[in-house]
Amino acid sequence: MIDNGQGGGLATPVTLGGHPVSVDAVGRLAPWTSWTAALDREMNFYQQCPLDHGYPRFVLATFLDGNWNPFPDRTDTIPATQNGMGILSYLKFHELHGGQDPRFLKTACLMGDYLVNEALTPRLGQYPAFTRSTGKRDQFPLPADSGSQADRPYEIEPDKGGIAGYALMLLFEASGKREYVDQGLQNARVLAANQQDGDASHSPWPFRADYRSGEGRGPVSGNMTYILRLYDALLSHGYEEFSAPRESLWRWIKRHQIPSAAADGALFAQFFEDHDTPTNRTAWAPLNLARYLLEKRELLDSEWRGDCGTLIEFVRKNFTHVELGVTVCHEQDEDKEAWGGVNSTYGAVLALYARAIGSATVAGEARQALNFTLYAIDELGRPRDLCKSAVPGGWQEDAHTDVIHNYVDALSAFPEWGEATSAE
Repeated sequence: MIDNGQGGGLATPVTLGGHPVSVDAVGRLAPWTSWTAALDREMNFYQQCPLDHGYPRFVLATFLDGNWNPFPDRTDTIPATQNGMGILSYLKFHELHGGQDPRFLKTACLMGDYLVNEALTPRLGQYPAFTRSTGKRDQFPLPADSGSQADRPYEIEPDKGGIAGYALMLLFEASGKREYVDQGLQNARVLAANQQDGDASHSPWPFRADYRSGEGRGPVSGNMTYILRLYDALLSHGYEEFSAPRESLWRWIKRHQIPSAAADGALFAQFFEDHDTPTNRTAWAPLNLARYLLEKRELLDSEWRGDCGTLIEFVRKNFTHVELGVTVCHEQDEDKEAWGGVNSTYGAVLALYARAIGSATVAGEARQALNFTLYAIDELGRPRDLCKSAVPGGWQEDAHTDVIHNYVDALSAFPEWGEATSAE
């Protein structure tokens, strides 16, 4: 039920993301317009983004206002996550529309081109020609010491090479451009060369590493799923060299990481580029692992149902709160805000889980979370990174690139949600 914050109903007008809040007959949050209309507006708005150095500005800048102006005081960027997840979003949206609109594939390719041409470490050291986790705006290519946010100048985050590499593999399959698979292969080979077995207190890679020496910082990297996806993608193209690294990684996930979610969740610490507390657990990593299990099911894990339940319950227990009567998901121990990326991830994974187990209750929870984040999109299609933000814009990952694919995933489970304008 929607609450006006004063313990009552909606006698006092309530707004969210600049929209008057809409509710259905029983007081549940309803979308301000249909999902299809809102998502189309946003994707069409992003086609208007100005080009800098041949790339849409949102590809190379992380902090933009609603009129595409960069934040003067935020030159730091997150190229791998922002564009890796962006490629997934644009490819999924392209497929949702039957592959008939070439604009979305073209934009995905521009994100891929940026990752391949502008966002790599030098060809030296322990992580050569590896996708950067952080960088700085308006540098082509990123210089050797471009680490920003909580990365040191020469650091990379191994898991972000997995995100970028997997996205580039899918982009290769969609476009046929060999440079994408070449970079995916490079990232995977570098990862395999630096992979350890892992144990109850260490993931197979540290969270951060100096790309020159390989010296690690942070014993646990919570996001192992996209390295697993990268290995899978290369194996499907006949690169059998990744069979043993993949089996070792999955063994660690199954033996150590998933059971951690049933305890203190310590093996889901560290994902976000702007944090470096070694014990800072996140919701993003377990949710994306649950999504992977829901896609693979018995082909990967005979206990997928229970394992997904463990991961989702860990997130519910530690990373959810209620806003306007809706259970929403926040990012991490150190950030309690329902940013667009993580809350839409929560809704998408719950939707996939609800479809898999046949639960109307879980489906309702998923739909409410996604209706909440939909309010971040305004009538012009301009999103904001957080519904409570005063104006459109902000972190482009949380406003756009790590959001769209989540709605597409939810629609794959419940297509009827796309056109509905109530929570019925």
